[in-house]
Amino acid sequence: MSLRLEKIYARLEQENLDGLIVSSPANISYLVEFKSRDSYLLVSRKKNVYFTDSRYIEEAKENFNLKTFPGLKANSRRIFNSIKGNLKETFVLRKTNGSVFKLIAGSCIELGLGRIGFEERYLPFAEYKKIKEGLKKKAIFIPIHNLIEELRQIKEPHELEGIREAIRITSKALEFIKNFIKPGQRELEVVAELARFIRYQGAENEAFDIIVASGPNSSFPHHCSSQRKLKNNEPVLIDIGVEYKGYKSDLTRVFFLGKIDILKQRIYNIVLEAQNRAIKIIKQGCLINEVDKASRQFIREKGYADFFGHNLGHGIGLEVHELPTIGACEEVALEAGMVFSVEPAIYLPGKFGIRIEDLVLVTKKGCEVISKWPCQ
Repeated sequence: MSLRLEKIYARLEQENLDGLIVSSPANISYLVEFKSRDSYLLVSRKKNVYFTDSRYIEEAKENFNLKTFPGLKANSRRIFNSIKGNLKETFVLRKTNGSVFKLIAGSCIELGLGRIGFEERYLPFAEYKKIKEGLKKKAIFIPIHNLIEELRQIKEPHELEGIREAIRITSKALEFIKNFIKPGQRELEVVAELARFIRYQGAENEAFDIIVASGPNSSFPHHCSSQRKLKNNEPVLIDIGVEYKGYKSDLTRVFFLGKIDILKQRIYNIVLEAQNRAIKIIKQGCLINEVDKASRQFIREKGYADFFGHNLGHGIGLEVHELPTIGACEEVALEAGMVFSVEPAIYLPGKFGIRIEDLVLVTKKGCEVISKWPCQ
């Protein structure tokens, strides 16, 4: 049995649960180890059941190296074995033909699961009601929060490879766009060029909507790129990430067209130093809120505390924003294998904003900055 599933089983035992209905695409992908689409997963020590429809049946068979056993109903119940190294995992694949929620509830009853967890953040209320009705009061439905997400925080070697490649493509995109942008171009033109470029470099997709924010638009942390034209002597903030084999990247850089005035240079230097101070103390065992404090306190000392409102960073992997959350309220110790962003910023409303974002890996010896594309 895979180590990932064993960890889930151990958590289910701790929570006194017989099974867990997984509806988060990222969490399903993590457990089955391929990109899962329009599916649900029921996890239990008795059996793991993967539910999908006719659009993805063949895809599931291929990814799970499916073997059909005699005596089982076609399109309903098939056992498949996925062999990874010397590990053998057994699942049941169920093709939905009608209501997937009735099928999920029926599988829970067939397996005799009495206490069933569900992901409260990802199961819509309408779907929750349908599954609960299908259980016919033969089981208790219990909300669960971040059970799988907590395990996903520690990245395995092959996950780090995916993240590193996503970062490599992103860095190439920033190098390309540095020599492309010029006054007169519209923000959305720059977005289009970046989107085209990353696919030629091997990215499957954008990790999120690319942000190109010029001039006063850069004072909006999550600006929606617009038809505004880039102008001389103003900053252009670019926040970009790509997806590679399911894994994401996320980097932010600020470019300057023409001259940089004294205020913009001062703010830029403060943000860069705030990032350096945070990165300097990152190591295994360090409390997350101390990392946030190292950066935020410096910005406060410089008189700009009111202009940096969001968390210092976020975990990244199968999702752009995942655990750990890097913020002032997180009294949690860092662990080796965590990957997250460090992105201090100062936003001056109506004027401009500066944000510098890099990704770091916590190691047993300290911290590795895994995004090395230079600032300015």
